[in-house]
Amino acid sequence: MAKVQNSESKEVVKKKFFNYLFKLWFLFIAALAFVFFIFYGVANEWFGPMPTFEELENPKSNLASEVYSSDGKIMGTYFYENRSNITYSELAPELSNAFMAIEDIRFQEHSGIDERALARVIYGIASGKSAGGGSTLTQQLAKNLFPRGRLNKLQLVIRKFQEWVTATKLERYYSKQEIFAMYLNTVSFGHNAYGIKSATATFFSKTPDSLNLQESALLAAMVNAPTRYSPIMNPENAITRRNIVLGQMYKYNFIDKHTLDSVVKLPLGVSHYRMLDHRRGLATYFREYLRGELKKWCKTHYKPDGSAYNLYKDGLKIYTTIDSRMQRYAEEAVREHLALDLQPDFYTHWEGYTYAPFAFEDLEDEEIELQIDKIMMQTIKRTERYRKLRNAGADADSILKSFDTPTEMRIFSWNGSIDTIMTPMDSIRYYKYFLQAGLMSIESRTGYVRAYVGGIDYSYFQYDHVTQGHRQVGSTFKPFLYSLAMSEGEYSPCYKVPNIQYSVELYDGTFWSPQNSSDSRLGEEVTLKWALANSNNWISAYLMKRFSPQAVIQMTRKMGVESPIPAVPAIALGTPDLSLYEMVGAMNTFANKGVYVKPTFVTKIEDKNGNVLEKFVSEKTEALDEVSAYKMLELMKGVVESGTGIRLRFKYGFNHPVAGKTGTTQNQSDGWFMGLTPDLVTGIWVGADDRSVHFRTIKLGQGANMALPIWAIYMQKVYDDPSLGISKGDFEKPLKDVSIEFDCEEYDRQKNNGLGEFDEDEF
Repeated sequence: MAKVQNSESKEVVKKKFFNYLFKLWFLFIAALAFVFFIFYGVANEWFGPMPTFEELENPKSNLASEVYSSDGKIMGTYFYENRSNITYSELAPELSNAFMAIEDIRFQEHSGIDERALARVIYGIASGKSAGGGSTLTQQLAKNLFPRGRLNKLQLVIRKFQEWVTATKLERYYSKQEIFAMYLNTVSFGHNAYGIKSATATFFSKTPDSLNLQESALLAAMVNAPTRYSPIMNPENAITRRNIVLGQMYKYNFIDKHTLDSVVKLPLGVSHYRMLDHRRGLATYFREYLRGELKKWCKTHYKPDGSAYNLYKDGLKIYTTIDSRMQRYAEEAVREHLALDLQPDFYTHWEGYTYAPFAFEDLEDEEIELQIDKIMMQTIKRTERYRKLRNAGADADSILKSFDTPTEMRIFSWNGSIDTIMTPMDSIRYYKYFLQAGLMSIESRTGYVRAYVGGIDYSYFQYDHVTQGHRQVGSTFKPFLYSLAMSEGEYSPCYKVPNIQYSVELYDGTFWSPQNSSDSRLGEEVTLKWALANSNNWISAYLMKRFSPQAVIQMTRKMGVESPIPAVPAIALGTPDLSLYEMVGAMNTFANKGVYVKPTFVTKIEDKNGNVLEKFVSEKTEALDEVSAYKMLELMKGVVESGTGIRLRFKYGFNHPVAGKTGTTQNQSDGWFMGLTPDLVTGIWVGADDRSVHFRTIKLGQGANMALPIWAIYMQKVYDDPSLGISKGDFEKPLKDVSIEFDCEEYDRQKNNGLGEFDEDEF
C-alpha cells in the first residue's frame, strides 16, 4: 500500500514538474513572441511612424549658421541651438576613447544593442542592485535624433522599442566612426553649447581636433548631466567626474598609470570659457549688421522642399570678406586710443563743469537746463525700462520715479564691467560721457571689407556707427568738390588761387561767404593741394562758385553716396549727414583708379552640406577717369605731407606714401579721418552719441586728434603683420601719359614761361 502511495506521489511531483516546466517554457516562448511581435510591429510602424532613411540621413536638428572670416576663422554663429556638425576626421583621438570608457566600452563590438548591458539592467531591476544603464551610444544617438517629448508609460515603452529599432538601422547604414561623430553632434553640454564643435569653442576656445586628454575627459564627464558636472557652475563635481572618466580610461587600457596619476592633478583648464552669443566675440557689430542682410536673403532663397531658408536652424555657412587679423587690429586700435588717451582727456577736459558733458554755447543757465532735460527725457523714452513700464500701463509719474530709484546694475567701463548701485537716471548721465567710434577698412581693388568696428562695446552700445549712423562729415566732403574740379582739364593739384574770401550768390539773392579757421597765407596765391591739405574754406567757396551744388551732388552719387544732400553751397564745408560706410566706399574710388566699388561683405553662402547657394561679386561703376583720380591722390597726399594730417609723419613715423583727409564738424561734435594707401582705404569717425556732447576746443576736438590716431595705430599693426602682405609702396600711375606736373615748383616755372595765368578779374 505504501509503495503504491509513494509511486502516486512521484507521479504527482513529476506531473507538477512538467507542468511548471511547460509553463516556464510557454512564458519564455510567449515573451520571445511578444518581443518579436513588438519589434515587428514597431518596424512596420503599427505603433506610429518610424524615421525613414532620408530622416536618418538628414535629422531635423537645429543647426547654427556659421560666419567665417576670409582667413578661415569662425567669427560667430546665428542659432536657436548653438549646434554645428563635424566629421570623425575632425575629432581628437582622445575623444572617442574617453566617451567609450565612460559611456559604452563595447561600442566597437555590438550592433546597436548591447545584450550584456541589457542583461545587467534586467538583473539590477530584479535584484534591486542597479549596476548602470544599458543604453549604447547608438541608442543615445537615436534618442537624441528623435526626442521623446511628453509620453505616458505605455508610450515610453513603445518609444524605447522604436529607439532600439532605429539604433539597429543606424548600425546597418553607417560606420562606427560616422555614428560616433553623429552622436557627438547631437548631445548637449549645457551653457548653450549643442554638439562637440560648439562645446570645444565654448569651454576651451578650440576646435575638436585640438583637444588634449584632460579636455576630452572633461567633455565626456559632462555629457551625462551638463548642469551637475558643469566646470563653470559646479567645478568640484566636474573635476571629480572627469577623474572618474580618466580612471575608466586607465581601466580599459586607453592610458597608463603614469598618465593617469599626472592628469588627475591638472586643473579643469576652462580659463578661455566664453558663452557664445551675438554680443561677444570678434566683429560683433559686423555680425549684427550681417544678420539683417542674411534674413532678407533667406526670405528670397528656397530649399529643395520649397520652404525658405532659416538663418537660425538650417546650418548655412557664410563666408565673409572680413580678415580676422585685421578685424582684431581695428578693435584694438579703437580701444587703445579711446581708453588710454581720448576718453581720459575728455574726463579731464570737463572736470568741474556744472553741465558736463553737455556743451551749449551762448545760452543762459536756465536755457541750458531746459536743453539737458529735453535730451535726458528723449533718452529715457528710448530705454527698455521705459518701454516695459509703459506697456505694463504705468503712468508717467511712476515711470519717472522709477528712474530716480537706486537699482543694482552692471555698467560699462574701459577697465571692465562694474557691478554697482545707482539710479537709472544717473546711469544715463554716466553713459553720455562716453565717446564712440566707427571704423571701416576695405581692400581698394576688390571692395572687400576687411575690418568693421561699429562702436566701443556691443554688449552696452548697440548703435552701429558704420552703417546706421549718419553724421556731418566736415572737411572730408571736400574731396568730392575737388574731384569735380580735377575732372576739368584746367585744374591740377598745383593750380593756384588767391587765398581771399569768396562769396556765392544764393537763390534768394543773398550771398554765402564762409569763414576760415586760420589766417595762414592770407591774400597769397595758394595751390589747390595746399588748400585741401589745410582744409581752407575760402578755396572751397571759390570752387563751389565755379561749379554748382547740383554738380557736386552728382559726383557724390557716382561715388556711391545715396543719403540726401541739400543742394546748397554750404555742402562744400561738409554739412551733409553721411554714413561712414558711404564715405569709405566713395574715398576708395580715388585709390581704385576712378572706379567705384560697392563695399562687399560676403563672398559666398553654402548650405549645411557645403553646396554653394550663391556667390557674390562686387558692383563696379566708373565715376572718374583714371587721371583725375590720380590727381586727387596727389592732392590728398598733401594732407599728410604738410597739412592737417602731418602728425602721421612726425608722431607716428609714416614715411611712405599715404593720402588722407581729416574732418571736423561744427563745435567739434564729429572727428573724421580718411586714410588711403594702395591696398587699403580706411575711414574713422569719433564722437559722442549726442551731438551736444563734445570737446570745447578745436585742439582736442579736431579729426586729427580724435580719429587720425586710430588709423595710425591700426595701420601700424597691419604693417607689422607680414602675413597680410599690405604694401608700403606708392599709388600706381595711370597707364596713359600723365602730362600734369605734380611738382609745384616746376609747375610755377612752366606757368611763368607763358603756359597760362590766373585771371583774377573773373572774381
